[in-house]
Amino acid sequence: MKPLNIQVVDDSALTVKKITKMLEDLGHKVVQVSGTGKTAIFDYQYMKPDLVTMDITMPDMDGITATRRIIEIDKKARIVMITSHSQKQMVMDSIGAGALGYVMKPIDPEKLKASVEKAYAKKFKKK
Repeated sequence: MKPLNIQVVDDSALTVKKITKMLEDLGHKVVQVSGTGKTAIFDYQYMKPDLVTMDITMPDMDGITATRRIIEIDKKARIVMITSHSQKQMVMDSIGAGALGYVMKPIDPEKLKASVEKAYAKKFKKK
């Protein structure tokens, strides 16, 4: 897999540090860190990353809403949710919003790798 430019969206500096380290260990580059849902949308439009990791619980706007808005802007956005929420409804809402994967905290590096690879390999239908 080629190295990806990735946007990490999470309001926890510790979590951002951990995710960044894992992604860099996989050969990817974190090109943007966003701490809220609103900044995630703005930053996505500016950076146009290959993939986004998105937390669900954040100040000002949750990750599901931010995902939905990013997908409205770019139907081919690749987003993987990374969260401590395991409720089935949140998983379904995330996928319904357009997320292509879901990784639970604490993050297992192999699960993160698999989710990133699966999301990046996703083919989109022409519309």
